[in-house]
Amino acid sequence: MNKTDSLLSRRHLLGAALTAPAWLPGGLAQAASPASTVDPAELSKVTLRIGTYKGNWRALLTAAKLTDTPYKIEWRELNNGVLHIEALNGDALDLGSGSEIPALFAARQKAQVRFIAVVREDLNNQVTVARKDTAIRSIADLKGKRVGYVRATTAHYFLSKQLAEAGLSFSDIQAINLSPADGLSAFDRGDLDAWAIYGYNGQIARLKYGARVLKTGVGYLSGNFPIYANPKSISQPATQAAISDYLLRLRRAYLWANQNYLEYARVIADETRIPVGDLIELWNNRSADFDLRAVSDSVVKGHQDVADTFQKLGVLDGPAEVAPLWDRRFDKLFKA
Repeated sequence: MNKTDSLLSRRHLLGAALTAPAWLPGGLAQAASPASTVDPAELSKVTLRIGTYKGNWRALLTAAKLTDTPYKIEWRELNNGVLHIEALNGDALDLGSGSEIPALFAARQKAQVRFIAVVREDLNNQVTVARKDTAIRSIADLKGKRVGYVRATTAHYFLSKQLAEAGLSFSDIQAINLSPADGLSAFDRGDLDAWAIYGYNGQIARLKYGARVLKTGVGYLSGNFPIYANPKSISQPATQAAISDYLLRLRRAYLWANQNYLEYARVIADETRIPVGDLIELWNNRSADFDLRAVSDSVVKGHQDVADTFQKLGVLDGPAEVAPLWDRRFDKLFKA
């Protein structure tokens, strides 16, 4: 990480770092005003503790060459959203991320976590697939079949919605809760007829084992992946300013990746060992481009719908009201 030159003026330090290239939406660069109100010397004392996944934010900012922050970043690699929530609740992180699902448990448990923005991601990599040697051609054909899924995840949610649409429920299938790694092994061995899964494992099932895609997450998942925040961090002026700067850099990086995905894929491959060609194929089949957006009423409503569905499925032991955990103080950053 580059050292902050405390002799630089506020305008140069924060304004120059956030100047938008021609392909960014108009006005995005001007959205850095919260950070510009903080003394650069104070900002340079901030260390943001940020949770990341392999090939995620750390790789993205590196590929987009946006790591020259006027504050320090301490990256902590945590491989699922539950761990991000736990670390935030324990005051071991300032920022994290994940799907809407771990956030439900945070709401149910009244955890010390807030959701401050949403990343929009591809939903075509959330799939329900069938083995090629089965006669399964639709979700309705899953009746009585052995179907793998990962409990309390997006896979659990979209599979429940797909089954309901076909007039089925979990009681109509042989639902088998498996971790992604165990699910892939079971699918390979033929112990599963079908599998609801997310991320690169679905790509492996399709490319390596010839799996047939029955449905994707499109139309069933919101596509909103919340950014989780520590309430203490967003309440402290210097740390809040650093988070504002970080969110803007992150949005710039996502918009850059939409036009330069090959460069990003190479950095992801270095971290994850996933072949670049496979990453490019996933990208070429994406449901939507990356984006980072403000909280909206529809975001909160959609999240509540997920909470209500999971309560009906028995995943939650009671109602979870998500609205109190959504914090909109950063919304102005995303307005042109």
